[in-house]
Amino acid sequence: MRIEITSKQISITDSMRSKIEERFEKLEKLQIPLIKPHCIITKEPKGIKIEATIGIPNGKVFAHAEHDDLYTAIGQLFQKIERQLNKHLHKSEANRAKNNGKDMCRNGDISGEALEAEPALESDAEIKMNKEFA
Repeated sequence: MRIEITSKQISITDSMRSKIEERFEKLEKLQIPLIKPHCIITKEPKGIKIEATIGIPNGKVFAHAEHDDLYTAIGQLFQKIERQLNKHLHKSEANRAKNNGKDMCRNGDISGEALEAEPALESDAEIKMNKEFA
């Protein structure tokens, strides 16, 4: 996989490139094809900002992180990307609205009738109180 790394105001060293490539290799273990990954590293007054854009089937993933230390920012960035890819990967397994009551009733899995409740037995004390105050 070819990873585009662009830098503004900072020269890209071999250690920076290897750290980013190492993190992308970890993302490949999720079995999602990463299409044209691109990282942008910029130096700002607050620290270093790193952004990444990755194309995936049915969408795009974008994340950014800011920190004083570049390698910490890279770690934060890839944690965010990994969370987004996990969400995309397990989206089909989510039970948000798949098994709600209406759909189960339409499919015939359950009937729309109320369940019969067992009659509650009243104690003698409650019966006496009710008769006295009625």
